[in-house]
Amino acid sequence: MNVYSLYFSPTGGTKKIMDILAGAWKNKVELDLSVPDRNYGIYRFQRGDVCLIGVPSFGGRAPGAAIKHLKQMKADHAAAILVVSYGNRAYEDTALELRKAAESCGFSVVAVITAVAEHSIMRRYGAGRPDARDEKKLKAFAARIRKKLNVPRAWKDFFVPGNYPYKELGVIPLKPEASKTCTGCGICAAKCPVKAIPKKKPSQTDPRRCISCMRCVSVCPHHSRGLKPALVFAVTLKMRKACSGRKEPELFM
Repeated sequence: MNVYSLYFSPTGGTKKIMDILAGAWKNKVELDLSVPDRNYGIYRFQRGDVCLIGVPSFGGRAPGAAIKHLKQMKADHAAAILVVSYGNRAYEDTALELRKAAESCGFSVVAVITAVAEHSIMRRYGAGRPDARDEKKLKAFAARIRKKLNVPRAWKDFFVPGNYPYKELGVIPLKPEASKTCTGCGICAAKCPVKAIPKKKPSQTDPRRCISCMRCVSVCPHHSRGLKPALVFAVTLKMRKACSGRKEPELFM
């Protein structure tokens, strides 16, 4: 049995959750789904393989770039454990969208997990998550899933939250900008999962391509990229009610 951890994690929150879950298996192979020029069509998974596939929820939907890359792969009924992270607001149609995409590739989805990670824009929401309490629950989920994997006849259809047609994606006005301290090193351009930053002019951002994933902000060694503080403050206040209270990890299988 080969075990794979496939993740789209622009700022690292989803990967933290994936690492906790994947710790239940040894000798894992990791695959980053955020590399724009990678040929994901070369990846094939066989019956008996186990693939953990994790993405963040962006506005209640799965990131388009992650779904695009996932759909290039083929799986001959390999077992899939789907993981959705979100910033303590809601994940809405993300889990269902990810499930449909995985099944279209030939994966047999055996479980879906949702868990909170620090919000990539409004950092106060989900701050410090996943924490020790989350880790305990996630490890318990992994143990339950491993037992299910040992009994293939138990792989039956199960409920996954979400609606179809999926929630319509609105325009996200929060687009990172470079400050005067930008040195033009190009790291942000190289790491952007949707090529929204020109390699020849890394101080710029193409707002039509940008998905507000905040990868460029997290990788900039000079802290030269960011959002307008006033705008972040306003959005944080607007989302306070929706992001209040502690959301717990959930397991569907």
